[in-house]
Amino acid sequence: MRNIKTQVQKGFTLIELMIVVAIIAILAAIAIPAYQDYMARTQAGAALSDIRGGVTAFEEFISRGVAASIVDEDLSVIGLQQTARCPDMSVNSEVDSEEIDCGAIEGSPALGDAEIKLVRNSAGQWDCEVTNMEVKFRPDGCDEA
Repeated sequence: MRNIKTQVQKGFTLIELMIVVAIIAILAAIAIPAYQDYMARTQAGAALSDIRGGVTAFEEFISRGVAASIVDEDLSVIGLQQTARCPDMSVNSEVDSEEIDCGAIEGSPALGDAEIKLVRNSAGQWDCEVTNMEVKFRPDGCDEA
């Protein structure tokens, strides 16, 4: 009797590996832009959080009537400091034009030269305004200035 040995496959064929690589490439082509959009939206929201922290202290200075003499000179008076996202943070405390401005948002190339700021309206509410920012990146409640 003859011994017929059957050969067992011990790996993947080239075509199987090429199919797997093609599938991974397609998934990456979809995932990378989605991730970049997610990161841009996250950076915009984080920049808003960086400046929102100063609103309460700023309101206190406004109610005491001393905002114009104190706030513009030193951000730390209202609990703010420049961050990696908001390196050009500034405050304007002129009566009826109070604002806390992040300036150009850093950290995401998708945002380009987008800016975000909080502006106090005549009713004493703080409105979020953005400039040069696509709608899909805007934090909730922020409108184009």
